Amino acid sequence: QVQLVESGGGLVQAGGSLRLSCAASGSSFSISAMAWFRQAPGKQRELVAIISSGGGINVADSVKGRIAISRDYAKNTVDLQMNSLKPDDTAVYYCYAAEISGPVYWGHGTQVTVSS
Repeated sequence: QVQLVESGGGLVQAGGSLRLSCAASGSSFSISAMAWFRQAPGKQRELVAIISSGGGINVADSVKGRIAISRDYAKNTVDLQMNSLKPDDTAVYYCYAAEISGPVYWGHGTQVTVSS
């Protein structure tokens, strides 16, 4: 079992920045990929960015150029630096981790609100 705890959400004005952090505990040695997803009201959960165990990164087109995902493999943390935030970025942001053997885990989510 892996537990994920997010932090760093909040209210920010358009054009501002936020940094989200996620810490994994439990059987975190078995984690392969870690990622951030988001879900806005009335919309499906969508991938923001994912980073593999080998450091490969994929970023959603909607945030490309404005976000950076990073991972500390020793501490089992994954961060999401978000810049030039827009009202459309308002959502609950979820940390995600996938084990090599298949199980996936989700954090409880952290609210990000961008005011215009």
